[in-house]
Amino acid sequence: MYEDYTRQSLPSRKYRELLGSALCVFNSNTQFVIENLIFNKPSKLWYKLTDKMSGKLLEDIQLELSIHDESLADLYKELTEKRNRIIHGFQITDVDGEQRLCTKTRSPDNKQFVITEKYLLEFIKQNENLSDRLYKIRDRLQITEITAS
Repeated sequence: MYEDYTRQSLPSRKYRELLGSALCVFNSNTQFVIENLIFNKPSKLWYKLTDKMSGKLLEDIQLELSIHDESLADLYKELTEKRNRIIHGFQITDVDGEQRLCTKTRSPDNKQFVITEKYLLEFIKQNENLSDRLYKIRDRLQITEITAS
C-alpha cells in the first residue's frame, strides 16, 4: 500500500493501526508501572524511572510490586521481549503479497517469524491483562494508604 506522504510500500492500514495500538498500550502500561512504583514508594523519582529502558524497570517491579502480584514482573518481562521483537522487526513482503513485519527469536535460536495481526492482537490483549493487574495493585495501595491515615 502507498500513501501520499511516502513512496515506500507500507502494510495495510489495519495492520498499521494494530501496530500503533500495540505500541501505545505497552507505553501506557510502562507509565502505569512507574505510577504504581511511585505510589508504593514515594521516594522514587518519576524522571529517573521514565529514563530507564523497559527491561531495566524489572528490578524495581520485582522489588516493589511483586509483593502485591507475584507474577507481574514475569508478565512485564514477556511483554517487553515481545515489544522488542516488534520494534526490531524488519519489513517483508509476505507470501500473500502484503507488507508485514518479520522478526526473529534471540540467539542462539534465531528463528524468524512474521508479526501477524493475530500476534499484535494477542500482545494488545496481554497488555490489557497487565493493565487490569496494575489497577488492582494501585487500588490495594490506595486502600492501604487510606487505612494508614
